Amino acid sequence: MPLVKFNVPRSLPGDRLDGLRNAVHEALVTTANVPQDDLFHVVHRLEARDFISDPVFPGMARSADAVVIEITFRMGRTEGQKQALYREIVRLARVNSAMRPDDIMVVLTENTSLDWSFGGGVAHYALDALTV
Repeated sequence: MPLVKFNVPRSLPGDRLDGLRNAVHEALVTTANVPQDDLFHVVHRLEARDFISDPVFPGMARSADAVVIEITFRMGRTEGQKQALYREIVRLARVNSAMRPDDIMVVLTENTSLDWSFGGGVAHYALDALTV
């Protein structure tokens, strides 16, 4: 279950945002063993003054369309899967939303099964671990 947060400029058109969201989800499904129907996205649209990023660190050439994508999911992906995820997000975002590779920053955060409650005050994945 990934939770994906999109930090994007307010000026990014809706169709490009939709293409970016679709690209990230498709990349998660194809590279990180995420089920197709496991879709939880939060979009933060930010004014230029609220989105500060160095335009060239480390060796990038960011434009005003730069985005930061934060993905939180359970531990267990390999280094290879993570590298493939980054590549696939960039590849699909170019196709689906005309995003420049240097404009896409991805930050992964991993946690454990006990760290997820889908509602009702229940740690759903922890229950699965207890019944195995």
